[in-house]
Amino acid sequence: MLGSRRTPVKRHRDEAEKPFWISFSDLMTALMVLFVVAMAVALLNVTQGLRKMDEGRAQRDTAISACLDDIREITQSTPYPGLKLRGQTLELGSLAEFPKDSNELEAQRAAYLRGFVPHMLQIARTPECQNWLKRFVLEGYASPEGSYLYNLNLSLERSQRVLCVLLDNKAADALNPEDRQAIREQFFVGGSSFNSAILNQPEKSRRVELRLEFKELRPRCEAGTPNCDADDIQPLPWDDDAKCPVAKR
Repeated sequence: MLGSRRTPVKRHRDEAEKPFWISFSDLMTALMVLFVVAMAVALLNVTQGLRKMDEGRAQRDTAISACLDDIREITQSTPYPGLKLRGQTLELGSLAEFPKDSNELEAQRAAYLRGFVPHMLQIARTPECQNWLKRFVLEGYASPEGSYLYNLNLSLERSQRVLCVLLDNKAADALNPEDRQAIREQFFVGGSSFNSAILNQPEKSRRVELRLEFKELRPRCEAGTPNCDADDIQPLPWDDDAKCPVAKR
């Protein structure tokens, strides 16, 4: 007698595929978790970077404000009218005003400039200024009587004249070598013709102003990064030449 044959039970197709779909679902969940974690880390890094930039910007603004406040303080003790700080520009007023069609500076004003500028350099050496001060720019101007190119050259000559006065090592009150070296490295000259002429006051337009330029906030440079120190001022070779190349007129 043949035994009863047990009919094999057929597995449902869904039951065979079920383990596969569970594994795929778990994989997608894990990938989603990893994505969320990666986004959280990236967002945290960006937030920290922005916070550091904000802190750096605040420190820069505080240091520059302290530097400008010190300069504003020394301008209040001068006997020359018109000497004041406007923004980041020091208006020298009558201290650096020139006669018409001339690049000559009166001896009394030249002497006072040689006494005044070392105080500016002393402030520039303070930590507040030294870390952020990029350079000083002597900007010359002219009244609008002459032509544009003629006045542009005259404006430049006036800026150069002030620089010659400060670097004159033959003057009785000449600046010390350290200050003259600092002027050579940190002072630049420019001419602006009559673009900023003072309305109805041509004598006030024949002047020189001193503008302060500060470094911009930028990320810290890694060692060996090209152009990382592009804003840093490189020392110049020293030559104590007292002869001014600007012809008097």
